Amino acid sequence: MIRMPENKVVIGLTWEPKLPALPFQSKIPSKSKNEPQITAVWKPNQQLIDGLFLPPNDPSKLNKLLRKQVKDTAGTAWFDMPAPTVTPELKKDLQLLKLRGAIDPKRHYKKDSKSKALPKYFQVGTVVESVTDYYSGRMTKKERKPTLADELLSDPTVRQYRKRKVREIEELNRPAGNEKWKIKGRQTFKRAKQRRH
Repeated sequence: MIRMPENKVVIGLTWEPKLPALPFQSKIPSKSKNEPQITAVWKPNQQLIDGLFLPPNDPSKLNKLLRKQVKDTAGTAWFDMPAPTVTPELKKDLQLLKLRGAIDPKRHYKKDSKSKALPKYFQVGTVVESVTDYYSGRMTKKERKPTLADELLSDPTVRQYRKRKVREIEELNRPAGNEKWKIKGRQTFKRAKQRRH
């Protein structure tokens, strides 16, 4: 009984010899739209030598290539803090932090920078309460929410303040007219009585 060798898929680098161009092949390379962009992993055939990529000999080109491969960090002064990927939830939380002055009327914050752009380098953490804190100072499990936006929406004091402010703005923007002066209901009799006495 003769066994046929199984074709196994090889994962890793493959080598192809550089073949001379045949006369029937076109000399002008056509750029196809499906061709991927040049990255640190994929290189076009023009940059490959015998099917393998060799780094350039020119030091300026080598430094440029190394700079592209370095991870985006805040620097050594910030302990190489990486730039996180901004998800929609994180974006909402960062916008809330920018508008924190409008959340609580009793707290006043130092004026933030004029730029409306969100920060590039930041870290998100969770506050761990100390054992010495009393129970009333801590948040309950029910009050803890996954994002800052959810936490603010569920907070009853913030909700009352927001409703009051919305009501005040609506009263200011209400169209003027004689409806404002009309007093309806039982209050009219009281005011009429007060005017008589």
